[in-house]
Amino acid sequence: MQDHLASLLGSPDPYGRQLDGLGGGISSLSKADLMDGPFADIQYTFFQVGVTDGLLDMSGNCGNLTSAVGPAAIDAGLLDAHLEDPRTRVTFRLLNLNTNQVIQSTFSVSRPESQPGAPWRFEPRGNFTMPGVAGTGSEITLRWLSPGGSKTTAALPTGRPLDQVEVEGQNYNVSLVDVSNPGIFISGADLGWDPARNPDELDAQPNLMEKLEVIRRKGAAMMGLDPDKPSIPKIVLVYRPRSAETHIDCQALSMGKAHKAVPGTLALNLGAACQMPGSVPNQLARASTTNKISIGHPTGFAEVGAKVTNGQEVEYVEISRTARCLMEGVALAAPSNYQCTPIPQGQMAE
Repeated sequence: MQDHLASLLGSPDPYGRQLDGLGGGISSLSKADLMDGPFADIQYTFFQVGVTDGLLDMSGNCGNLTSAVGPAAIDAGLLDAHLEDPRTRVTFRLLNLNTNQVIQSTFSVSRPESQPGAPWRFEPRGNFTMPGVAGTGSEITLRWLSPGGSKTTAALPTGRPLDQVEVEGQNYNVSLVDVSNPGIFISGADLGWDPARNPDELDAQPNLMEKLEVIRRKGAAMMGLDPDKPSIPKIVLVYRPRSAETHIDCQALSMGKAHKAVPGTLALNLGAACQMPGSVPNQLARASTTNKISIGHPTGFAEVGAKVTNGQEVEYVEISRTARCLMEGVALAAPSNYQCTPIPQGQMAE
């Protein structure tokens, strides 16, 4: 499984580009989902593929790929929509096997009016606009039900909204939160990092990146997670909102790199953390009058929904995405004994 998926995505690749595969050379473009059914309505497993080493990590889940599970499953015939209208919305229950969590996926389907017996297909056309994505599409709404404790025992694994981590003789306030995916939230101001600077500049700060990894590893141990797993927990620098359009700003890290936006499940986690009194995000966030939280990130903003009761009991978190089928076909993995051998100059075909 590992060698096959890694090869399909173009890993391992010491140059970090994945040119010999379907991957894009960064963690957010080096992922795969494996779907099966029926349990719930569809069950799936998420794989994070290491760009440079080709190793598979199944520790957590991915919100962006989760948005494609329902549409892909109905197009593949794994789900059946029993509907009357030629264009409508359906809701299915997805079971993520990485976290054993149930997600409600609601999206549009259609079929030609002239072919009433034709199978229903995902309808990608619509008027929903997703920040940072060109054009419009149909809205896919994902709602995680009772998402606290995806990989630990509770939404607050230590039982506290605020903990401290000591690094080089200095204590840092952190919030260790596990909602949809585990995360560690720390004030970026405490680390002296300006949120106006871009992710590439953060990657170019080896001392700060090393400190953040130490904090991540110590936080992972406090949450009862394996510090050697690079995919979870992820660490997020949070800031007071710099715009009237957002409730909180952030700079997320993923797989040891500064993220250019914010991972979907981490945005869900942050949205819930903003509603937990005493947490680092709660102390910095502008209060919301609804269950909607707008999160600023380096390339725009993301809006999530979260309902938290009694300070730490998370009823649900939700997010909207768009998706469409880019291709249908067969991807070929490299042979196990594949080697790239240059052709001698004189033997090259004219």
